[in-house]
Amino acid sequence: MEERTELTYAQAVARLDEILARIERGEVDIDELSQLVTEAADLVALLRKKITKAEIQIKTITERLEHEEAVTPEEKSPPEEEVPF
Repeated sequence: MEERTELTYAQAVARLDEILARIERGEVDIDELSQLVTEAADLVALLRKKITKAEIQIKTITERLEHEEAVTPEEKSPPEEEVPF
């Protein structure tokens, strides 16, 4: 099965919903079932990967913002002032 990294999160969810709906409605014959289950598993793995990546990015940004807030104005280096002469 080809990797679906080109899909957005929303596209992957929509395709997964489509596969599940077809299976639930009984529209899939036994020959196609294995292929669709494999595709669904690949989509679930892709979605988990995207969620994990987003969680890491959010954690990194939150930690950076918390660190910036923890630095008091006295700890920040003062802006350099020009000497008038």
